[in-house]
Amino acid sequence: MDNKTDKRMWLNIPPWVLVGIVAVLLPIFLFMTWKYIHRQKQSATELLVEKGAALIRSFEAGTRTGMMGMNWGGVQVQQLLSETAKQPDIIYIMVTDTKGRILAHSNPALIGRSYRTGLDLLRVWQSKQTHWRHVRGPEGKEVFEVYSRFMPIRGGAFRPRMPMMGMRGQRDWCRAMIFPDSSGPEQGRIIFVGLDMAPVEAARKQDERHMVLMAFTLLLLGFAGVVTLFLAQAYRSTRTSLSKIKAFSDHLVETMPIGMVALDEGGNVRAMNKAAEQILKISEFEAKKTKAEELLCPEMMAMVEKALGEMRTVEDEITCPVEGSEPLSLEAIVTPLSLGEQEGFSGLVLLFRDLTEIQRLKEEVARSQRLASIGRLAAGVAHEIRNPLSSIKGFATYFKERYKDVPQDQQTANIMVQEVDRLNRVVSQLLEFARPATIQKEATEVFGLIKDSLRMVEDDALKKSIRIETNSSGSGIVALVDPDRIKQVLLNLYLNALEAMEEGGVLRVSVQMHQGDSAFSIIIEDTGHGIAEKDLPHVFDPYFTTKPSGTGLGLAIAHKIVESHGGELMIQSEEGKGTRVIIRLPINDA
Repeated sequence: MDNKTDKRMWLNIPPWVLVGIVAVLLPIFLFMTWKYIHRQKQSATELLVEKGAALIRSFEAGTRTGMMGMNWGGVQVQQLLSETAKQPDIIYIMVTDTKGRILAHSNPALIGRSYRTGLDLLRVWQSKQTHWRHVRGPEGKEVFEVYSRFMPIRGGAFRPRMPMMGMRGQRDWCRAMIFPDSSGPEQGRIIFVGLDMAPVEAARKQDERHMVLMAFTLLLLGFAGVVTLFLAQAYRSTRTSLSKIKAFSDHLVETMPIGMVALDEGGNVRAMNKAAEQILKISEFEAKKTKAEELLCPEMMAMVEKALGEMRTVEDEITCPVEGSEPLSLEAIVTPLSLGEQEGFSGLVLLFRDLTEIQRLKEEVARSQRLASIGRLAAGVAHEIRNPLSSIKGFATYFKERYKDVPQDQQTANIMVQEVDRLNRVVSQLLEFARPATIQKEATEVFGLIKDSLRMVEDDALKKSIRIETNSSGSGIVALVDPDRIKQVLLNLYLNALEAMEEGGVLRVSVQMHQGDSAFSIIIEDTGHGIAEKDLPHVFDPYFTTKPSGTGLGLAIAHKIVESHGGELMIQSEEGKGTRVIIRLPINDA
């Protein structure tokens, strides 16, 4: 992950999360640090108290043992006290009475002086517990003082069995001072042990610094751990979101109705969707093994080269030849891909849409507009023509009756009547085409309607030895249509098919269901001479016909009737191979 990504991930952490982490972890580690320091102080105090108490017990035991020997007195006690005080970390040891007078001291110069303790020494003597306190010793040094009552004699006063020789008075005074005959409160003795706190304090402070450092380290680790968990969750959420976005984009690209082909910088196909496969008539698997110049038509390749040369998006409408079918009219867009200034060019994306259906619809709309204009014009012309036609036919009939004995005039009159009738039929068809189609829908069995309409052309087919074939697979379909109008459409198409075939042809009629059984198609096929490719776009135009005696309105009227049913009329034909007409109609009202 690069620095930019790391920076983005840190920036994505809300500030309140960082503040919350600190607010939760800091009190916990502060409390743990304080508790550890407090426990260290307590342990150091207990250690010093225990050390002082042990010295007091050892001193009491030493004096008690000495008193059992010979010539033991205050001088010996003083020597024992001085020797004991020489141990490391011991600043002083002294014994006082309950009034604070120093009876023995590790510093003999202080014997006989008063020790201002600030304590109730009588209560101390009465207590059986060991006490401690912090005091200032010589040279202002902090001293940990442990004190308790001094009891070198157990079970009453000690009386030596042998008298002391030499300096008897001084020894007896020291003995009396330290070992009184009475054990009452006024003769109570208290021992003080002053311990040096410097080594213990140094060790304790070092432990405190170590603990603070450890707590700070643990705080940083905890903070880093929580932030790491948050980043891991954010990373997981990001990956999940990216997976969803990728799945959505893949589904979108795969199902969009526009063809897409992605090319890499080497011109190889990296991806293509279903629409592109259908338009280009090749699978994605095969396309990935094909170079772009082999896959794309020359018009597309020209757009690709232009987009690469100018490094911009290129748009155009092109016509691509397709092997085995008609050329495709496509709207294409080619755009270069770039991953940034550092990465540079990374490939191309081609988007294209099949405009064949759109152009067909445009042509259909234009044709409908032309038909509407022609229909309005035809309606006006038909009404203007019919009145003179009636007069002409009347005069022709009159001359025919008047000149019965003149064959030439009789023949002329007959021709006039026939032509008037023919012109009247054309005008009637023109009026029918111009006026809105009136549709009376009813539930009709489609296959029965087809069989009824075929009976009307059976004689004509028999005369030309044309075989009529039907497919009964569509029997049973009931649709909501106008049977008379649909029969008119079918009859018109049958007659066109019979006229297009020579003797011995085949007329096939079948019915197919499709679109989830919501629509059906009637398919009429013949083996006639077919329709020229140049004439196919105009077969539904009024007055367009290739027959010498045709009016050019039959297919136009049929197309109008099918459209009035909400259906579609399509013609597929190849010159010399026959024609296929498809009538697609909904089963129910749309």
